[in-house]
Amino acid sequence: MGTSLWLRAETKPHERRTALTPKGAAALVNAGFEVTVERSGQSSFDAQDYADAGCVLAESGAWVQAPDDAIVMGLKELPDSTEPLRHRHIYFAHAYKEQAGWRDVLGRFVRGGGQLFDIEFLVDENGRRVAAFGYWAGFAGAAVAVKTWCGQQLGRDPVVPPLEDYANRDALVAELASELNEASAAAGRAPTVIVIGALGRSGSGAADLAKALDLNVTEWDMAETAPGGPFREVLDHDIFINCVLVFSSIPPFVTPETIAQPGRRLSVVCDVSCDPFGDYNPIPLYTECTTFEVPASRLVDGAPPLDLVAIDHLPSMLPRESSEDFSNLLLPTLLQLGEPEAGVWGRALDVFKDKTKGL
Repeated sequence: MGTSLWLRAETKPHERRTALTPKGAAALVNAGFEVTVERSGQSSFDAQDYADAGCVLAESGAWVQAPDDAIVMGLKELPDSTEPLRHRHIYFAHAYKEQAGWRDVLGRFVRGGGQLFDIEFLVDENGRRVAAFGYWAGFAGAAVAVKTWCGQQLGRDPVVPPLEDYANRDALVAELASELNEASAAAGRAPTVIVIGALGRSGSGAADLAKALDLNVTEWDMAETAPGGPFREVLDHDIFINCVLVFSSIPPFVTPETIAQPGRRLSVVCDVSCDPFGDYNPIPLYTECTTFEVPASRLVDGAPPLDLVAIDHLPSMLPRESSEDFSNLLLPTLLQLGEPEAGVWGRALDVFKDKTKGL
């Protein structure tokens, strides 16, 4: 009997992405895996396409009754519960940096005897993540940041309406270009953009979106931030996009004190990394993420205002392209699931064991 992988339906609102596309599922089936896929009313991929790939279909949420040896995979958090977890799970748990509720999340595994392979900690021998949505997170984050700036110039209320997903990149860029033309005419200029973390996956996506709109973009990475923040240069741009994922405390890039300085041009902060709950946040301006329903949060009134965008599943704006990219990146590692204590999986398991000590 082959390795059993169970793809659960996402329950987070507006989450239409998947960690495994029908094409990826077909590759696993052909390699001898038993793949079960839950039906989902919000996935951007049809259940029938998985069935055609040789997968078994199940109802949404049925993973809780899955056989003990099934490895349950998803993207975002599990539905709220205190029930112990007996399965091995693959997903983004956001629990290893002492984020809010982390003890409750990890405690469920400890009580149930299950294990967590956190996708954020699936790394190769050099410590580089094997799969990430970073590029599309940066691309979509920059798009929402531009939408926010446009809304400010046009006096919209709310400054950004609830977000929807797009059929593809080109449809999003075309809509943005139209909005930007109108807003730039109202402002008498186009916005300037600074991206910190520009050499990484999400930073390159953010910079690419800005360049697709012919915007002036300043690209910073480790060399530019080495002296330590906060940085006055951030305040001299209209839009600041943070794409730095940190695992230790660093000097903040901006602070409540710096944004209160006179002469601030900055009016939009987009925190693509979006991790306000721990002690490592280099954007200590907020404590709650924004959402698809309310994409921007007003931090400062006045002229200029300052709005924050901090959505933790931005690639859902482009669910098919981001899912296809991610699934292709993750597939070689999934094919190694027959040895869940070796290689990439073994390293992720070691992190889980370390983080659950004493719970």
